[in-house]
Amino acid sequence: MSMKYSNFLNSTALVLALVSCNENQSVKNDTMEENPLLIESTLEYFAPDFSKIKDEHFRPALLKGMELQTERVKAIAENKEAPTFENTIVALEKSGEEFSRARRVFGALSSAHTNDTIKNIQKELSPKFAAHSDAIYLNDNLFKRIKELYEKRENLNLDAESKKLLEHYYENFIISGANLSSTDKETLKGYNSELASLQTEFNQILLEGNLASAQVFTDKNSLEGLSEEALKGLETEGKWKVPTFNTTQQPLLVDLKNRETRKQIFESAWNRTDGGKHNTNEVIKKIALLRAKKASLLGFKNYAEWSLQQTMVKTPENIYQFFKDLVPASVGKAKDEAKEIQAQIKATGGDFKLTPYDWNFYAEQVRKAKYDLDENEIKPYFELKNALENGVFYAATKLYGITFKERKDIPVYHPDVVVYELFEEDGTKLGLFYGDFFARESKRGGAWMGNFVEQSKLLGKKPVIYNVCNYPKPANGAPALLSFDELTTLYHEFGHALHGFFADQQYASLSGTSVARDFVELPSQFHENWALHPEVLSNYAFHYQTKEAIPQSLIQKIKNASTFNQGYSFTEVLAAANLDLQWHTISADTKIEDVTTFEKEALKKTGLLLDEVPPRYRSSYFAHIFGGGYGAGYYSYQWTEMLHHDAYKWFEENGGLTRANGQRFRDMILSRGNTLDYEKMYLDFRGKEPSIESLLKARGLK
Repeated sequence: MSMKYSNFLNSTALVLALVSCNENQSVKNDTMEENPLLIESTLEYFAPDFSKIKDEHFRPALLKGMELQTERVKAIAENKEAPTFENTIVALEKSGEEFSRARRVFGALSSAHTNDTIKNIQKELSPKFAAHSDAIYLNDNLFKRIKELYEKRENLNLDAESKKLLEHYYENFIISGANLSSTDKETLKGYNSELASLQTEFNQILLEGNLASAQVFTDKNSLEGLSEEALKGLETEGKWKVPTFNTTQQPLLVDLKNRETRKQIFESAWNRTDGGKHNTNEVIKKIALLRAKKASLLGFKNYAEWSLQQTMVKTPENIYQFFKDLVPASVGKAKDEAKEIQAQIKATGGDFKLTPYDWNFYAEQVRKAKYDLDENEIKPYFELKNALENGVFYAATKLYGITFKERKDIPVYHPDVVVYELFEEDGTKLGLFYGDFFARESKRGGAWMGNFVEQSKLLGKKPVIYNVCNYPKPANGAPALLSFDELTTLYHEFGHALHGFFADQQYASLSGTSVARDFVELPSQFHENWALHPEVLSNYAFHYQTKEAIPQSLIQKIKNASTFNQGYSFTEVLAAANLDLQWHTISADTKIEDVTTFEKEALKKTGLLLDEVPPRYRSSYFAHIFGGGYGAGYYSYQWTEMLHHDAYKWFEENGGLTRANGQRFRDMILSRGNTLDYEKMYLDFRGKEPSIESLLKARGLK
């Protein structure tokens, strides 16, 4: 998952936002000199200086940043000179530098290392951010200048990227409501402000719900099946605390022998924000209906129609068409898997019906029996630091020629964070990479990428990028051993990072990962393919104790089992994607009485209501769509899965892991940002339309 704050405003989410000067009177005049977020960092790459940044700097920096941008935007809109690309578009692109700098750091910490101070600032300022955004996008005089330039764009002698930037701004102003009447603009501002507050509220309730739903066990026997290393990682003061991860299924269920323990952990996670103290249901209903009203105000039947305008897929109908054959094939495979697992339960003396909290435990038994593959047999070969440096980085070196050097002199926001400097093949400096890999209570669930500094030739900036994951932290400095899923997440998130590092744009608004949701996941998913590539594996997959290479027989077992349980895993994400679409294709006058009832009916309608296979995210903790920028966009993971398997097939057809192939992918995909039509970009690289065949084969659906 990519998370990015643009240099001007995030044009995908459109959630940044003009506050009046009166609201900023509390900001001291000396803020610029004293606040490390408002002045350019003196560190290399302008990286944020976390040795100086304190919680008390965020609020004044964010308010002052908005104030400065407000003044500059006002000057652009009221400029008496005729609009030019420089005095309007370039001036806009440069208008929010201080705000953007503060917002990027604040956004990173609010997700990865939050606290009560940061949460309170979020709650206070999120509606002000929305108002700030609206004051820009709904500024009549500003839009008139942009529209005048847009209408004569063919005669402005602009280079291709500058012309794209002009079109980008014009389209975003239209999408944001620039053509609405004055009355409707005021209504829209109200919707956006309320939505910003509700999304913040959702995220904060969910974080608290995740923490509160962790299960504490006083009897070690309840956790039979876990390794001693895993138990040490959970132990605190003679008890064992099992944290709740962001997904429906919880990772430890695969090993826990005690059925009541599995049930307790699963049901606590399933109900974490459904009722009780941490209840998101009312917030969800308000968000969904407000989004529907906003779409209606902007002239669309539903939020999905409005939201999909700049994507590859374009319309909800195209998504449903894409899913038409995938859903029955995936559900059919899941049902076959369920029969196999039910038989395993019976064969091992169980006399009960398969439930979601049984699935992974018994599926692992089936996998061991069918493929002689034990997840715990794999982990010792995938030690985190080694997998990162000699696997992920090695693959990037082989494909793109880049090299890496760890930096221990760069200040970080948490002791767990590691920093690497990246270099081009000729030694040219490329950027800084921060890795924040371990779960903690101050971090939300999931994994994501973001920028502290965005690439921009206009501003003379190279990228400073971070990856965040949630791997269980081992106790007492023991090595962090990854499951295969966790390993692929490492490759996935660094794929996002490479998309950002290889950005080669004049303008930050078009740079790197500033692309549509259903294109941004292509580079990340594509890089997962290198985790099991023979040459890459032979460079990093060594047993952390014996230093012996992973046996070829074990590699073959992993590959043989690659389509195992794919009915379940694909059905759960298809269920989440369709649930997302159902929430975002409601009309503005829809009455939703009960979230759980809506959810069941939505899944039933799309053929994805299976007792044994719940959606990967239940509505009440579906942060992608209710707390982030993926509303009506979760389908993008499946869409780009088609693209990445298809793209990797091109590599297989053309010599695989070579510098030439990597350079071609970099030149034609990774370095282009949002400067070309996505369909054309992919077609130019692949030479033909993407095919779903490779996806079906990879998932074992064909």
